[in-house]
Amino acid sequence: MSDEGTATLTYVFRVRFRLDSAGGVETDPREFETTVRVTPPPPGEEGWLLFRDALWRGEVNDERHARDLAASWLDVPVVSCSFSELRADEASLDAFREAVAADLDAFNADSVREVLHKYFGSAIRVESGGS
Repeated sequence: MSDEGTATLTYVFRVRFRLDSAGGVETDPREFETTVRVTPPPPGEEGWLLFRDALWRGEVNDERHARDLAASWLDVPVVSCSFSELRADEASLDAFREAVAADLDAFNADSVREVLHKYFGSAIRVESGGS
């Protein structure tokens, strides 16, 4: 049973955050690490270029920017943010590749493969919808 409407593309980040407490209140531990999964808008829609704006060769390209993004997602002070992987089913990855191919000049690249490598390195995991 396959439904194109359920296709997904997900960015996975490891985020370390801290709890700030009011006077007289302590927490232990004060910092925590969590996995954050971000589903971007479909290719072509505003915000779909998160990878271009935040990643380079499978790593965050600007630590401060990545922390600020994660803080906006979680509404807590973020200590660190690292990119883990792009998870996608085959249909989503195909749609993503098509959107990239439609505007290779925007990525200063000659091929979709080059774009994927530039921004994701080898951090792409294709998940089967298998049943």
